[in-house]
Amino acid sequence: MIDEQSFLSLAVRFKAVFLDSYGVIKNYNGLINGAQDTIDFLRKKGIAIRILTNDASRSQEQQAESFSKLGLKGIELHEIVTSGMMAKQFLQDKILSGKIGYLGTENSAHYILQSGLEHISVSDIDLLSIDDISAFVFLDDEGFDWNVDINKTVNLLRRKNIPVIVANSDKLYPVSKNDVAVATGGIAKLVENMLNKKFIHFGKPDSQMFMYAFDELNQFGSFSKNEILMVGDNLNTDILGGNKFGVKTTLVLSGNTSAKDAELQIHASGIIPDFVCPSIMC
Repeated sequence: MIDEQSFLSLAVRFKAVFLDSYGVIKNYNGLINGAQDTIDFLRKKGIAIRILTNDASRSQEQQAESFSKLGLKGIELHEIVTSGMMAKQFLQDKILSGKIGYLGTENSAHYILQSGLEHISVSDIDLLSIDDISAFVFLDDEGFDWNVDINKTVNLLRRKNIPVIVANSDKLYPVSKNDVAVATGGIAKLVENMLNKKFIHFGKPDSQMFMYAFDELNQFGSFSKNEILMVGDNLNTDILGGNKFGVKTTLVLSGNTSAKDAELQIHASGIIPDFVCPSIMC
């Protein structure tokens, strides 16, 4: 049996807490019960917080505004780290000419694809004229025709060998208590498998986001990895990423991983959190 612990009594043992967003702070109903109280408690104890999210469709400003609308107050911009930030920086540094094709919404494209290059939705790409397409980005799971545009993406990437960036590594996300939807990472993984190619993934469980958050955190003090706790609801992203990066990890049972399935999923995956808590509420 899993030994569940009180989150607050656990958190006070650390100098900083990295929190996933969806499934930890919020879910399909809005803020998770006690999220504001927990954030306030951590601040009063002098514990630094960073929110690490694989949501690539919004800027830090938009993320902060979203939290505020849900009723979560006091989140600073520098406390939010997104996979979109990582993807955006890569494109600005590495893709210097041509057009960037994308699969997703114009909103996410407007935020991430600000490298100065023209960006074009896959639906508007002419497969007979692709010489000027220099990179392709999987942005989010909306804003396109799933049948037509995914097929078109596959054919584009069969015809031209270009860098392919996955801005959100999540394969699934919960849309209700019992149901999930396919996320961007799931679509990208499907295309990777079909083409036998390896794309460039940003977001958890890859290390770029953890390294960015760790380096940024150390601009405000001196933190070692053993003084940081990563809190997430997903074994394959949050917990695996935290384990790989070398920080302590806590699985919460308020999102993707339910209390009735947690023990089975841990044993089946081999991804072992250091701690398990029902939520961040108590």
